[in-house]
Amino acid sequence: MAFTEIEAKQCERDLSRFLKRRRPPPEIRSELDIGFRISGHSVELFEVRPVWNDRSKTAEHPFAKATFVRTVSQWRIYWMRQDLKWRGYQHVPNVATLKDFLEIVDRDEFYCFFG
Repeated sequence: MAFTEIEAKQCERDLSRFLKRRRPPPEIRSELDIGFRISGHSVELFEVRPVWNDRSKTAEHPFAKATFVRTVSQWRIYWMRQDLKWRGYQHVPNVATLKDFLEIVDRDEFYCFFG
């Protein structure tokens, strides 16, 4: 079962606030931007960049994901490795809220999300 309508709106609100703080300046967003998507019980953060050999197209490169595990009321944190596979974030594997997840991504203490 996906998020309820209220839960999805709360996620969108928190993610939009995060993006407002972390997005690059407007003048370079055509070259580098970030976005999010909500799918099922997961939220995903991704970079948006022009495709290297066709600048009229853009490509999304995911870098962080959190999945809500309803049975334990926890968000499980993942990061994208160079092999393009999601890995559990071992430093803080679970958090209680989406805001906690976004704070961990924002701090990026171990350079897993923004390098």
